Amino acid sequence: QLQLVESGGGLVPPGGSVRLFCAASGSTLDHGTIAWFRQAPGKEREAVSCMSSSDGASTGIYLDSVKGRFTTSTDKADNTWYLQMDSLKPEDTGIYYCAARRAIWTNTCLRPQYTYNYWGQGTQVTVSS
Repeated sequence: QLQLVESGGGLVPPGGSVRLFCAASGSTLDHGTIAWFRQAPGKEREAVSCMSSSDGASTGIYLDSVKGRFTTSTDKADNTWYLQMDSLKPEDTGIYYCAARRAIWTNTCLRPQYTYNYWGQGTQVTVSS
């Protein structure tokens, strides 16, 4: 059974950076799709980014509001995926979750009709001065 664990969140000043980690255990995810979601207080969860599980750097798809500021990448050897978050804004505050599905990545992976079957527990990112 694939298990995901996020880490790397914290308190960051506006304009700052943070890198989130999503580590997999229990199984591998070859030719799958990884997504990052976030849920801000009082708001619905939204998909922020998605990527191929085998090549996050060149397959990243991003929510419009984070394009140019967030970047995905992969360390296949460590079975870990990353979300680099730069130029952070207070509206980026929320709990960030990584999720996975055993389906080949497509560039439509942010669309709401896709179901992600495996979820981490989430990591809090707070952007505040």
